Amino acid sequence: MSTRCSWVSDDPLDQHYHDTEWGVPVHDDHILFEFITLEGAQAGLSWATILKKREGYREAFAGFDPEIVATYDEAKVEELLQNPAIVRHRQKIESTISNANVVSEVQAKFGSLDAFLWEIVGSEPIDNSWKRLGDIPASTELSKTMSKVLKQHGFRFMGPTTCYAFMQAVGMVNDHTTDCFRYNQVSSPTR
Repeated sequence: MSTRCSWVSDDPLDQHYHDTEWGVPVHDDHILFEFITLEGAQAGLSWATILKKREGYREAFAGFDPEIVATYDEAKVEELLQNPAIVRHRQKIESTISNANVVSEVQAKFGSLDAFLWEIVGSEPIDNSWKRLGDIPASTELSKTMSKVLKQHGFRFMGPTTCYAFMQAVGMVNDHTTDCFRYNQVSSPTR
């Protein structure tokens, strides 16, 4: 069996996420909005909890279509607060709706959420060379910059630690440890 990053559990859902998604560069606006939502929802919870609720989130938030989510009103918030398939936290639900509105503004101004976000990291994935899980920081100067830029545009629940987890998830940084079989698979070809 191949070596995985040490944070990966025995749960097949966790393993599938690590083996197929985590660290792979994402350029689709709906998927980027999905990870903004999921990483924000994770604050104070485990990623395993969010992964298990991911399909519920996709259903509750219209496949992460920001145009649809931006139309959600107070009645929809109340409905979502009763939905056990997602994290029932008013501020996190309201931030998803608010963030959907910001996504639409960013798309209008920058052409796409993809162009806006990737410009923050210089438009190329960053390959790190961490040997152990303990070497990986919770945040970096770049994630602090991203958080500041996102907050300036009106995004909520996107602090520096959440931004760094987002950057890892969508492949802006390759934080697979060097002994992980995925490290070389997701490394930048220019490395």
